[in-house]
Amino acid sequence: MSMMSLTVTSIRSRCLPQWSDFQALFIEWRQRARLRREIMTLSERDLSDMGLTRLDAFNETCKPFWEA
Repeated sequence: MSMMSLTVTSIRSRCLPQWSDFQALFIEWRQRARLRREIMTLSERDLSDMGLTRLDAFNETCKPFWEA
């Protein structure tokens, strides 16, 4: 293998995202969406125990899944 092909290969592997990066991102988005749906099912007492109000819960569920 020539030096040029090694350099191009190493640059591509550092610059291009790997499938595992996308997979981790999709898993995180799915979990975030699920948790936001579940937060609306919590009782006022549960929300209070977490230091949240119903308005806080509503505002959290209005966020798109890709937003932290």
